[in-house]
Amino acid sequence: MSIDPRTGLYFEEYGQQNPRSIVFLHGGGIAGWMWRYQVEYFKSSYHCLVPDLPEQGQSTGAGPFSIDGAADSIAEFIRGQAHDGRANVVGLSEGAVVVVALLSRHPETIDHAVSSSAILRPLPGGGLYSEKALRWTYRWFMAPFKNNDGYIRLNMRSSAGVAEEFFTDFKRSFQQTTEDGFANMLSSAISYRLPPHLGEANVPVLVVVGQREYRQMIDSGRDLVQALPQARGVMVTLGKGSSLAKEHNWAMTAPQLFNTTVGAWIEDQPLPAELLNLE
Repeated sequence: MSIDPRTGLYFEEYGQQNPRSIVFLHGGGIAGWMWRYQVEYFKSSYHCLVPDLPEQGQSTGAGPFSIDGAADSIAEFIRGQAHDGRANVVGLSEGAVVVVALLSRHPETIDHAVSSSAILRPLPGGGLYSEKALRWTYRWFMAPFKNNDGYIRLNMRSSAGVAEEFFTDFKRSFQQTTEDGFANMLSSAISYRLPPHLGEANVPVLVVVGQREYRQMIDSGRDLVQALPQARGVMVTLGKGSSLAKEHNWAMTAPQLFNTTVGAWIEDQPLPAELLNLE
């Protein structure tokens, strides 16, 4: 548990003795704790680095958050903390969008990448995601409920599809979220579009979407596969009884499949048969 001197980002580190580094980038509004299952799985074989992104988790003083700014910070973080200044980079949701920006701006810092559920197209009801609307959302639906366990638990289960074992961490992240952080995080992530120079990113990239996710999310995945020279697109489906939230957050809801997928990708091995091709 440390603060990176170059970027001011809080991070946790495991398996430092292992030669290859993996950097895990969390989803919006939470923190590095979401990678608990991945750290446990990979730390015996890989050097695992788990930062909290700017203005989130325990990096609240490292803001303000923007996608490009976060990508620049992660590039500096990799240069300073990863072995040989390069890493395999795994991102989910907001973290996946940061991976896309990193591929555009600093591809030399990446060995292999996994981008899971990066939204790069406009969502319906775009006015709901203006900074003003987001600030009102925070004031009405977050600030009054910082100590309401029932409300926080409902939010965790319905919006994120996350299991009860993560409640303590989820609650802490909910309580740590500030109005500025909430507005900056969502407005930046949702307004981000396919960046330039991706065709120059000669990096193996696995692009993942959930079968039940929004059409705009799935189409964003297709756009990304077309833009990157070494990309492969796959779709995860968790079967009967699944949901958009569970497939979006499959690192927490289907960790065994997630871990074997990431491990196979960064080792240039065949991917699990359960994954569908993104066509």
